[in-house]
Amino acid sequence: MTNGLFLGKETSCIEKTVQDFDQLCLIAKGDGAEIMFQDIEKDMAFCLDPSGSDATLEFFYIIEGEIFSESTTSKTTLQKGEYFYTQNLTEPFYFTAMTKVKLLYVSTKPVFHYLSERVKELKKIVQEVQNKDLYTLEHSLGVQDYALKIARRLHWPKDKLEVLFYATLFHDIGKIHTPIEILNKPGRLTNEEYEIIKKHPLDGSKMVEGTYFKNLSEIIAQHHERLDGKGYPHGLKDDEILIEAKIIAVSDCYDAMTSDRPYRKGLAPEMAVKELQRCQGTQFDPEIVRLFIDILKDEKII
Repeated sequence: MTNGLFLGKETSCIEKTVQDFDQLCLIAKGDGAEIMFQDIEKDMAFCLDPSGSDATLEFFYIIEGEIFSESTTSKTTLQKGEYFYTQNLTEPFYFTAMTKVKLLYVSTKPVFHYLSERVKELKKIVQEVQNKDLYTLEHSLGVQDYALKIARRLHWPKDKLEVLFYATLFHDIGKIHTPIEILNKPGRLTNEEYEIIKKHPLDGSKMVEGTYFKNLSEIIAQHHERLDGKGYPHGLKDDEILIEAKIIAVSDCYDAMTSDRPYRKGLAPEMAVKELQRCQGTQFDPEIVRLFIDILKDEKII
């Protein structure tokens, strides 16, 4: 700094927070405003949603990469050199990084420390999952994508989408306590091994209880419950199960069935959909299954 003039380089910042799929660098702040660099990994999704009476301006300039943007009324692709911003937003917009993306992010309200506290805890938990089993992380990202698409069909507000975003990412974190030989066993599990697997919803629920994400605890605990009461860990039925958990259950099962594992080939989407339909009303919520099938049809996957 020289007489109020601040000079900086692209690699310098006031503060930085980094995780596996996102990096946020605070490069300037003052009078309530913040200017940041944000790096987002390919295929990651994020959402901008109406915030009520808040007239905060958020401005994003694409330094590198390509972003797909979608709302209920429009779809577009934004590229390097283009920008978008929000103020008094009236409908949600959803974004997917088509490539690795670098953004210049300007907000007229301080947001860095609010985001970085989340990111710190997120990184810690996701890293634990990745150290245990890379498939669990990849599976969680797949489930997240499907679940958010279902929630958008239900026109959920920003706060509910945000809860679902993190709940899907963390839904299987309890599996870090499951022995790797059980997680990757090529054959049928014994009764004893299955009982060990069944502990992961409660284990994951307990892992988030003492964190910023404690509001996700019940969703994580319930994602293997069934409408007919034959699920676990609590044997809940119908309306006793949170809708977030019902959405995750459908997304989770489809992604698991269609994903390749070292010991088996994934099912074709059409076969996985038939299984979802067979189990609707007993295991899965019929309306959520219907919405999910509509999404797969719209995307020409089936």
